Amino acid sequence: MVWRALALALAPVAVPAAGDLQLSLPIDCPPDMGCYIQQYVDHDPGPEAEDYTCGTLSYDGHTGTDFALPTLADLEAEIPVRASAPGTVRGVRDGMADRLFTPEMAEALEGRGCGNGVAIRHDDGWETQYCHLARGSVTVAAGDRVERGDQLGLVGLSGRTEFPHVELIVRRNGETVDPFDPQGDPACGAAPDDGLWLAAPAYRPGGLLSAGFAPAIPEYAAIKAGEAARDSLPLDAPALVVFALAFGARTGDVIALGIEGPQGEVIDHSALIERDRAQLFRAAGTRRPPDGWPAGDYRGTVTLTRDGTELERIETTITLR
Repeated sequence: MVWRALALALAPVAVPAAGDLQLSLPIDCPPDMGCYIQQYVDHDPGPEAEDYTCGTLSYDGHTGTDFALPTLADLEAEIPVRASAPGTVRGVRDGMADRLFTPEMAEALEGRGCGNGVAIRHDDGWETQYCHLARGSVTVAAGDRVERGDQLGLVGLSGRTEFPHVELIVRRNGETVDPFDPQGDPACGAAPDDGLWLAAPAYRPGGLLSAGFAPAIPEYAAIKAGEAARDSLPLDAPALVVFALAFGARTGDVIALGIEGPQGEVIDHSALIERDRAQLFRAAGTRRPPDGWPAGDYRGTVTLTRDGTELERIETTITLR
């Protein structure tokens, strides 16, 4: 079992100015799933990348906002993608396969990086586009009128994507607009009080997506797929390892991993992050004692710390029997 802070919490913001597009969230995610924003619109005009808070949650040239599911396994929940504002469907694409992007696919995906998607025209030159929907899930057609909150499809893995998410792209008169900073003038550390959102998702500068126990250090692919964690282990398990998946880690961050068992502390390990990472995992553990593991419940605790301040904490438990 895992306890974690809820993501995509809503923060009150000022109502957008008259004539501006007003947006609701494009993803209908259960609060306990822990959906989050992986990347924002890039505000840096050069080869570097910068989100609207002057943070690192973007990459060079990124024009959308990526509302993501924590793991691939969460796709099974069939999370709806919803229209963020009323309008008329300009166009749709469906039928592209759901699979993780690799560099070998780049040429075949030229001009189709959005994958399965929907584009909606709104008043006053505004347009929203929803990318990477699941194959066969698109529920609207060109010319349809949609209202705010209408289902457009399901979160998927189509197009040029390495994680399950819906990318929301906002344009006005063909130009990209960051819904968190429509004026394109990042105010470092300031609250998004001039965004287009009816209720803006609170900014999360990085965090912990999942954690669990395993009998060995898991493969990264298994962690991202949501397939690495065990519910229980036998007393002769070769090792006891706690792991965590994180996003938005920055140089100098520290991920601490600890395990406590029926007889007290089992491990206490800290890992220094040496460079900015969009996603990463860390794991720590120990081999089985000569007499085997004491039966009972074990608790794993993972914390992400930045500049001496704890950003997030996850606790997870397992029973050895």
